[in-house]
Amino acid sequence: MQKNYLLLLVIVFVGCTSQSSPGKMKDALVRDNLAFAEQQLRFAFEAIDAAHQINGTTPEERPSPRNIEPDGSLRLVRARDWTSGFFPGNLWYMYELTNDDYWKAAAIKHTGYLESLKSYKGTHDLGFMMYCSYGNGLRLSGVPGYQDILLETAESLISRYNPLIGCIRSWDHNGDKWQFPVIIDNMMNLELLFWASKVSGDPKYRDIAVTHANTTMQNHFRPDYSSFHVVDYDAAGDGKAIQFHTHQGYSHESAWARGQAWGLYGYTLCFRETGDKRYLEQAEAIANFILAHPNLPEDKVPYWDFDTPDIPDAPRDVSAGTITASALYELSTMGTDKGDYYREMADRIIESVSKKYRAGLHEQHGFLTISSIGHLPHGSEINVPIIYADYYFIESLVRRERLANGAPVVQEVR
Repeated sequence: MQKNYLLLLVIVFVGCTSQSSPGKMKDALVRDNLAFAEQQLRFAFEAIDAAHQINGTTPEERPSPRNIEPDGSLRLVRARDWTSGFFPGNLWYMYELTNDDYWKAAAIKHTGYLESLKSYKGTHDLGFMMYCSYGNGLRLSGVPGYQDILLETAESLISRYNPLIGCIRSWDHNGDKWQFPVIIDNMMNLELLFWASKVSGDPKYRDIAVTHANTTMQNHFRPDYSSFHVVDYDAAGDGKAIQFHTHQGYSHESAWARGQAWGLYGYTLCFRETGDKRYLEQAEAIANFILAHPNLPEDKVPYWDFDTPDIPDAPRDVSAGTITASALYELSTMGTDKGDYYREMADRIIESVSKKYRAGLHEQHGFLTISSIGHLPHGSEINVPIIYADYYFIESLVRRERLANGAPVVQEVR
């Protein structure tokens, strides 16, 4: 099956922009994880081919792995699934770390399956889906057409913006539970809009991103800087916040771990893109909530919710840990007096994941990490590998290596 996959790859040479190679890596932990990931992701291609054969699907129909089902089978998802961009993003990061055109060709192949999403207006998750895939591709290879695809995607994303509310709508529920729900995860999609304004010269994308970030900062956070998962707005009236829920957490008043990580990452990138110190202060306050929490374990990989009553027997959420680590690596470079501490905590998380939560070689259908939580209250994706945990794990490795080389932790997409 691996040979069949390789025959399908088309090597496209459009210039080498990768920043490192294995032989030049300064960080031993990154070298070790890269050697593992190279073998594991090649094994993942075999697992994906096998899943298509079993399910009678094609890569065009179900292009991306998401998780492992309770029966042990690999779950592949359609392009419109919110997680579809993470697997091609992983392949782009492998190209960045190795400078090997094998990974570049694989990344181009899997990224191409998502092109139709550029005109899709049915989700707020276009940043996850397209910036993790096409954005990394544009940054690392400059493939012709990627910029235009991303600009159209940004236009699709802002179609969900409501100026009365000052936010981009997250879910479409047709009034059955919420009128205009906005989730903390939506902060992650703003990076695409900041990029679109810089490239196009049109300030509207940036203005919407800033307004969304400000509205979220006003309404999503409690006095201790933990966040609700969902804030519902009165779309039919004055646009004010009317409901405050934590849909995927233990309770509405609890601190769902992945939600705290999304907020940390989101406000860190907002400071990078704007220089507005309010966003830096917000990011630091969220980081301090996470890192000083009495229920944060010694290895710094959080339980799925900071307030779940079954701690210390509660499941961990490795995805919350890897997202947090990636954000902390960037936050450590932003001139705060806690920079060394943030980097130390990011290192602690990634070292813990490497030692305790990494998949076995040639196991788990090629996923890199284990023990993540999708939606525990719904009984979905409990203590399994999930693709976005892998994505932010590899991103953390990239950022750690860039820091080791004295390079900027984030390379701008042009």
